[in-house]
Amino acid sequence: MTWNEVPVDGEPAAGAVLLSGIPGSGKSTVGAALAARFAASAHIEVDALQGLIVTGGRWPSPEPDAEADRQIFLRARNACLLADSFVSAGFVPVIDDVVVRRAHLGFYRRQTAVGPLHFVVLAPGAAKAGERNLARDKTLTTDWSFLDAAMRTELADEGLWIDNAGLTVDETVDAVLAATGLTDR
Repeated sequence: MTWNEVPVDGEPAAGAVLLSGIPGSGKSTVGAALAARFAASAHIEVDALQGLIVTGGRWPSPEPDAEADRQIFLRARNACLLADSFVSAGFVPVIDDVVVRRAHLGFYRRQTAVGPLHFVVLAPGAAKAGERNLARDKTLTTDWSFLDAAMRTELADEGLWIDNAGLTVDETVDAVLAATGLTDR
């Protein structure tokens, strides 16, 4: 068998989705289900990108930590590089990340070079997100519920907000597709 170089890029995808919300809002679950609705897609979990750091990694913390803040932007940059590559190759990337501040969202917008970036916030409320956090396998050692108010204050006029407190995963995906205008298979 011989290997020949083949073009990686082709008809670009219609854009990318940046799915945000506080921990427990459903980002990873909805992100995977949303990606599964497209004929060609990728799910980029920013927490997984953070996990690629073998030594020196600093996870976000409620306490001021300049290095953790720098790594928030590092992982966002890497998510954008991956998203651009996938869009160029015809795959719709769905990025899930906790984006709380306007500067963080602006960074995503500046770093994403290919196709539109659809910013969607899953907003079930702090109480519902807290319930979900208690019911899942992933145990959080920090109560991040205060981020709900911070997001609503900082990003209220940005993106598409979906209250998914009473929605199933499929209903939430339908709402994201309707709000972004992206089409599934």
